[in-house]
Amino acid sequence: MSEQGTGRAIAAIDLGATSGRVIVGRLVGGADGPELRTRQVVRFANDPVRIRDGLHWGVQGLYRNALLGLAAAEREEPGEIGSVGIDSWAVDYGLMRGGRLLGEPYHYRDARGAAAVPGVHARVSAEELFRRTGLQHLDFNTVFQLAAEDPAILGLADRMLLIPDLLGFWLTGREAAERSNASTTGLLSPVTREWDTDLAARLGIPSRILPQLLEAGERLGVLSGHAEEAVGRAIPVVTVGSHDTASAVAAIPNTGRDFAYVSCGTWGLVGLELDAPVLSDEVRRANFTNEGGVDGRTRFLRNVMGTWLFSESLRHWEPGASDAARSSLLVELLNEAARFDGPVPVFDVNDDAFMPPGDVPARIAAWCREHGERVPSGRVGIVRSIVESLAAAFADTVEEAARLADREVSVIQIVGGGSQNALLCRRLADRSGLPVVAGPVEATAMGNMLVQARALGQLAPGLEELRAVVARSAGVTRYEPRPA
Repeated sequence: MSEQGTGRAIAAIDLGATSGRVIVGRLVGGADGPELRTRQVVRFANDPVRIRDGLHWGVQGLYRNALLGLAAAEREEPGEIGSVGIDSWAVDYGLMRGGRLLGEPYHYRDARGAAAVPGVHARVSAEELFRRTGLQHLDFNTVFQLAAEDPAILGLADRMLLIPDLLGFWLTGREAAERSNASTTGLLSPVTREWDTDLAARLGIPSRILPQLLEAGERLGVLSGHAEEAVGRAIPVVTVGSHDTASAVAAIPNTGRDFAYVSCGTWGLVGLELDAPVLSDEVRRANFTNEGGVDGRTRFLRNVMGTWLFSESLRHWEPGASDAARSSLLVELLNEAARFDGPVPVFDVNDDAFMPPGDVPARIAAWCREHGERVPSGRVGIVRSIVESLAAAFADTVEEAARLADREVSVIQIVGGGSQNALLCRRLADRSGLPVVAGPVEATAMGNMLVQARALGQLAPGLEELRAVVARSAGVTRYEPRPA
């Protein structure tokens, strides 16, 4: 395989709920077609901050670190970066006035959204809200967060920008929203893919704050002002699947349509890719969601708790340890858990008790006692219980998604950090009765970069073309289901 580049380098700003990265990629020639080679330029922590009024993101620090990463990438390959794209988690936002941020954005794990739910449903029923937005009910959906805003602050705001759109504005000076993340707000129609301004008005949300909508792959602008000065060049910024799951699903290494996916990180996003939303009342009762994907596809899925259960357990067990030390400990515990042959409970990973930060092992024990289940013993028992519970939740969600959408599923593709958890992948295959293909870990960054590459004319149109590049570029592991 030749490593000769087929185009300019591409930079991805990939912001997750616990860390952010700047990753640079380049297409290279391969025997069967182009492949994507990536390297991480910088990684930085994303730690929430609790102050008197609640839990917030340190979004200005994230922007600073992203800018430092872009500057480092430009120094390493002067003039070679052809574009930049930004993805992040969903639902959270900054309110703006005259281009200025009106306070640090709230964290979706803050409790204020739940307090606003009854007031929203008093104006618009849960049934109507689902028909109009297609979203599963989550207390932290943007619509509930906006309803919880101080009316004085909301009255001052002239724009709402979701996290990737906020960073895009700081980089370019343009206020706009990419549709995949906008679809998570509870204010976008899944049919027209436009803002539902009538719904916003009924809920007291001024339509003036809703920004212009863009598709993934459009040019947002170029680095300007301080951003251009800090990086050293006016690099173009291109919209991507700005919801990290939209980018991750775009990078599934499967060019067919018979797969289910699990995008597994802090959350496990479990579902199917469809051509249109499914808006039946049965879907609403099952708490599935219809979110936007790249190229107008629908991500039909359910949010399931993910590796948050591991990370919060480790944070409780080893409060002073570094991230690297906790990761090393988790590997040890998972290896021991794979050999663990004692009984462990399967608990409901989506119980509201597991949402806030805190002592997850104690909450698992309390859940088990409340439901008459055996309490897992020791760290290894708790880790094995988490694995079994996640595998069961993922398998059940895949089965239910296929039934609700009337789709045949022949394989489960798991991408993201959770794809490295061999025990979880093995148990998912066993519980679902389907093969599980694990990888790539960096699906989100790869999807981000490949949408940019296509916008730069380096790849042919078509989502399957992007996925073919991933299939050639990423190593994957296949787990076949074992007899019960």
